[in-house]
Amino acid sequence: MPRDTADDCDIPGAFEQLVLLAVARLGEGAYGMTVRQEIDERSGRSVSLGAVYATLGRLEEKGYVSSYAAAGGPERSGRARRFVKIERAGTQALRRALDVLDRMRLDVPELSPAGLRR
Repeated sequence: MPRDTADDCDIPGAFEQLVLLAVARLGEGAYGMTVRQEIDERSGRSVSLGAVYATLGRLEEKGYVSSYAAAGGPERSGRARRFVKIERAGTQALRRALDVLDRMRLDVPELSPAGLRR
């Protein structure tokens, strides 16, 4: 069966998906520490800050997120903080990954996505 070009695009791995989802959820408040906290709180999975930063770097190289520096406040002794935001390509990649999972689960009764169960 021929594959269309959308299917040939990179599909983020499981941890990349968690990071993208955290960045999307946090909006303008996303930076390394808040992304780590969001993943910890929502998934129950404890992750290292280093793993988050490495993944954010990889996602930025792929064009899925972008980052910008903002001046730090007194709590950071004036050190800049690097904020991230999800880009259109990141949203599309995340949607592809979630769609693939949904299609794979569709006819597996005990795993079918809510709303798609028969």
